[in-house]
Amino acid sequence: MTRDPVLTFTQQGIYCPAGDFHIDPWRPVDRALITHGHADHARPGHGRYLATDLAAPVIRHRLGEITLDTVPYGEARRIGGASVSFHPAGHVPGSAQIRVEVAGEVWVASGDYKLADDGLSDPFEPLRCHAFITESTFGLPVFRWQPQASIADELNDWWRACQQDGLTPLLGAYALGKAQRLLHMLDPEIGPILTHGAVEATTKILRTQGLRLPATVPVTPDTKAADHPGALVLAPPSALGSRWARRFAPVSTGFASGWMALRGIRRRRAGDRGFVVSDHADWTGLNRAIKETGAEKIFVTHGYTDVFTRWLNEQGIQAQVVPTAFGADEDSE
Repeated sequence: MTRDPVLTFTQQGIYCPAGDFHIDPWRPVDRALITHGHADHARPGHGRYLATDLAAPVIRHRLGEITLDTVPYGEARRIGGASVSFHPAGHVPGSAQIRVEVAGEVWVASGDYKLADDGLSDPFEPLRCHAFITESTFGLPVFRWQPQASIADELNDWWRACQQDGLTPLLGAYALGKAQRLLHMLDPEIGPILTHGAVEATTKILRTQGLRLPATVPVTPDTKAADHPGALVLAPPSALGSRWARRFAPVSTGFASGWMALRGIRRRRAGDRGFVVSDHADWTGLNRAIKETGAEKIFVTHGYTDVFTRWLNEQGIQAQVVPTAFGADEDSE
């Protein structure tokens, strides 16, 4: 007898008929289970929200007054005819994969994830399941990340070189996840670290949750580069080259993203330095994660979907592309 799927794909988003809820829906629904706080996964307009207790403060900060319930990692919650639990995705602090079990069949919606331990997020937890919904943001063999310690050396060497050349290093990174990961890698002994308001606001929230990060100095309208000699400035990518950034001239601009692995994108960013840092799984990580699930079916939701799906099928893994509205987050180009 053929079973009904545990999760289906609708115009609103990933839907569980047995529990009557959606996972990271992109259109307004009554009940939304949210994997993490990035804007393409946590959207306004839903009736009720459920997320991890670790992701909730940032989600509230970004969405305002919402009806939000929380659950810790690993705790099962019964919703209608489904058993639901949230498990670490390793993407950003508080991010989760959502495990859904109905009548003994297990499906996992992974959201965004990475396997490398960044020292801040709870590390990715492999989950055995019958079906696995995966991203493929960096689903090409060219994307293979370097160890975090090597990236930290590159960042700190650049900072020191800027000091020697009389330049202020202006580092672009998205406010949730990437910025805090970079803070964790920067050596505060080199100099002060100045932060854009968007970065500082999110960092402040995560500090209250126990994340240990170097001290930062928020940039205000009165901030001048001369008042903070030798400083590095951490800001969202939108601030690079803006009027806000001109106060720090002369500058050397750097950009941190997995897309820096592609030469053409490095040129288009027009920065002085590109650092290959991503909060998504690389080629090796995607393949390893899928293998560790033991899943019979793989659904590929966003990224290099066609290429990665074809590769999985060539390896004897049953995979198919599922169009979604995911992908417009911090690593999209």
